[in-house]
Amino acid sequence: MRLPEQYKKEVIPEMMKKFGYKNSMAVPQILKVTVNTGFGKLISEKTSEEQKKILNSILDDLALISAQHPILTKAKKSISGFKIRKGLPIGAKVTLRKKKMYDFLERLIRIALPRSRDFRGIEISAFDKKGNLTIGIREQIVFPEVSPERAKNIFGFEITIVTNAKKSEEGIELFKLLGFPIKT
Repeated sequence: MRLPEQYKKEVIPEMMKKFGYKNSMAVPQILKVTVNTGFGKLISEKTSEEQKKILNSILDDLALISAQHPILTKAKKSISGFKIRKGLPIGAKVTLRKKKMYDFLERLIRIALPRSRDFRGIEISAFDKKGNLTIGIREQIVFPEVSPERAKNIFGFEITIVTNAKKSEEGIELFKLLGFPIKT
């Protein structure tokens, strides 16, 4: 069953029963998914031509994973200790909503997380006070879209799933009912 259908048919009734919501619109839902990565270490101490190659390969892989073109994030100020100048690209991010968000979450739950090395479930500490979830992925090659043979640069990224839950317990229950592998 697809995630939007599962949310409507299983999650809403279960959450209404468990938390005593009077209206189905009061049940928390997932608002957006943000995928971001920093590549400061990969491109520091490289020539500008090498930096462009690495940058393009990371952006291509991130676009394959998220099915949306990422935007570059640039340094706001110069930091000599990290060899960063103001305006230098230091990361990339993608914000997913609606259909692309649900497609990405299905691939994350059903394919990528089970493929990641030494994965035993999502820790409860990955949730914040509002029920949002932040997961770190160490290698982009856990997604089937990225070919391990073609990937020149292995990089990690962070996935933040934002909900409109009021408490952490509501968010945790929402993710459990959607099928996220959460440690209990």
